[in-house]
Amino acid sequence: MAPPKKSGRALLREEGLERTDNNLRTHSWPVIPMINQKNYYTEYLKREEQIMVFRQQQEDLLRAQAALLEKEKQVSMVADPMAMDIDRGAEEGEETAEQEEALGSKVIVIHTGSQNMRIGLASDALPRSFPNCIARKADKAEYEEEERCPKRMKVAEENEDSDDEGPQFGEEFDSQFNAMSNELKVRMRHNKRRILPNSRDLVLSYNRRTPPETIKEHNDPYRVEWTDTGRNKAPDHFVGNEALRVPDNSDPRYRLFWPIQYGTFNERDYHSKRRVLEDISVILEEGIKRELNIEKKDLKLYSAVLVVPDLYDKNYVTEMLNLLLKEFWFAQVCIIQESLAATFGAGFSQACIVDIGAQKTSVCCVEEGMCLAESRLNLKYGGRDVTIALMKMMLSYSFPYRDINLRRRYDFLLAEELKAKYATLNDSDISVQAHDFHLRAPEQDTKKYHFKTYDEVMLAPLTHFKPTILSHEEKLTGRRSLWERSYDLYDGQPNDPLSTAQHSLYQSLMPRPSSTGNDSTVNMGAITPARPTLAGFGGFGAHLTAADTTPRSSIAGSPAPEGTPAPPGTTTPLVPGPGGIPHPGSVGAPQPTGPTPMEQAEDRDRVVPIMPLDAAIVESITHAAKGEEKKIKDFLASIMVVGGGSLVSGFNHQLEERIRALKPSKDYQIIIGVPPRELDPMVIVWKGASVFGKLKISNDSWIRQNEYDILGSRLLTYKCLWTF
Repeated sequence: MAPPKKSGRALLREEGLERTDNNLRTHSWPVIPMINQKNYYTEYLKREEQIMVFRQQQEDLLRAQAALLEKEKQVSMVADPMAMDIDRGAEEGEETAEQEEALGSKVIVIHTGSQNMRIGLASDALPRSFPNCIARKADKAEYEEEERCPKRMKVAEENEDSDDEGPQFGEEFDSQFNAMSNELKVRMRHNKRRILPNSRDLVLSYNRRTPPETIKEHNDPYRVEWTDTGRNKAPDHFVGNEALRVPDNSDPRYRLFWPIQYGTFNERDYHSKRRVLEDISVILEEGIKRELNIEKKDLKLYSAVLVVPDLYDKNYVTEMLNLLLKEFWFAQVCIIQESLAATFGAGFSQACIVDIGAQKTSVCCVEEGMCLAESRLNLKYGGRDVTIALMKMMLSYSFPYRDINLRRRYDFLLAEELKAKYATLNDSDISVQAHDFHLRAPEQDTKKYHFKTYDEVMLAPLTHFKPTILSHEEKLTGRRSLWERSYDLYDGQPNDPLSTAQHSLYQSLMPRPSSTGNDSTVNMGAITPARPTLAGFGGFGAHLTAADTTPRSSIAGSPAPEGTPAPPGTTTPLVPGPGGIPHPGSVGAPQPTGPTPMEQAEDRDRVVPIMPLDAAIVESITHAAKGEEKKIKDFLASIMVVGGGSLVSGFNHQLEERIRALKPSKDYQIIIGVPPRELDPMVIVWKGASVFGKLKISNDSWIRQNEYDILGSRLLTYKCLWTF
């Protein structure tokens, strides 16, 4: 007889498999239910009150309103309210004027240039300017270590003492120099200017056979007072004009340093970051103490307005901000861009600003108090390149002082003086003219040289429109040797600002690979850059370029057959396999290929950005207008040239003619404006920064000490008027 059947529960109980727990949890951690993905919402960083910077501004505003209400309550308690209203209005007017004056007197505006530094109180009419250089003790002076400037060829050095031929600077320079001279002759004939056929021969013969005159020191009324180094107690450094007047053969020796070059830190002549920042700190401290009579310990009561380039290195801005807040302990710091400051100084609401400095030229369009980001251009040439070009051209015409070397301080000052006196862009000034200058060197008698000039005084400043004749060999030396480029915190990509106008400039200058041979082994420095192409040159009206209006295919191309090896530098796309998992070697939808952002940044660091100035202005306006005809007309009619490089006589007229030649249509009125109220173009940027420092709206842009201690340079994202 078979045993009776048992239920499943009985079997579990007999075999010990029945669950006997009491539903107690095995842990004490709280169980968080899953978020319903269909309807969830967060307010994190969605309101300004959740950001410390904006919240602190609101708290300051509420405090000021509370103080004002308290003051009004005290006033309302007076017996005669009518009389008190009149008195209160008068007092408030007086207090407002006093507050504005007090605000300007407690704000120091700083504009650091490659050659000059301009500082001053915002309440001052004009800034104090001095050379942005420092002379420090060294084993050798700069002229003893570096090659002569302008650089001579070896063959020319052998023939330099002979009367047959002056120093030459290479066949390429001579050919471009002669081409520019012939173009000038054609231009002058077209303008009905008289030209002597043997003008160059007259200049050469006169300069070769005229010896200098020696003038004793007691007969020279304009003798130079050189800086006394003091052999026994020689100071460690000299700053500004004193540094430029230190004798080159002094005992002990001093070497001249320029901590700012081409709008950023000088990485060519320095070997450490700390020394660069220390020199900037010493120059700024000495300048504030001498020019403004303010001690460093009192700067905690002052605010600072820092002027930075339109296209800047982020490391430069963050290091300068840290220097002002942590080395000088300013109460607060505000940052403004050069082109925006120029419009504030000139009172323009819309303009195309062309800033010609000593070593860089920047072009940017400004509209309604904002720099149009895509129009910014930064060109690495300026007034100092014109000085070197003038010396080359004068030496080609047998300049009597053949041993001139801009590495020597007194020769550098002499060259700047000759450029300021004789450089011109007026056709009427071009003829064979006799001049003289005095060479004053330390511990030597003054020598008076007589010389003649012809067309070199006009061809030198014309290099702004033909920058390929300039020497750009050493402009990238030491680049990124001290400071690496700035990287994004999230994706690790380079994040220094780059406009579309500057990007198109780099693209036009990138070397073209040879048609024969392997493209991957092309030497970047051995290839002549491609000729710059202008966006929208065919017509300002429609769009940026003709290519932008043409429908284009995908940049990735068509997929290759399976098994075909991918070209170098590309990645093989993956397609989902079974279960949605991609398997290697599969070919599916094409992905964009080409150089990575890091490779593009490295390529840009190997190219010197140069372009004719007239073409650069057209390029900037084209990218700023984005095809709008009205904006193009407005910007072309409101071009303003500022900076020391624009002081050449006839520069604005020459620039206007060349821009009109690029676009001869009568629909566009081209006007090159000048700063109002007869302001010096060199100080217009500083003047605008001083105006900005006194505005009430600029309170939102101040970076205070307590905020910087918490967030550091990240504050620039919230405080700058532009996208940092």
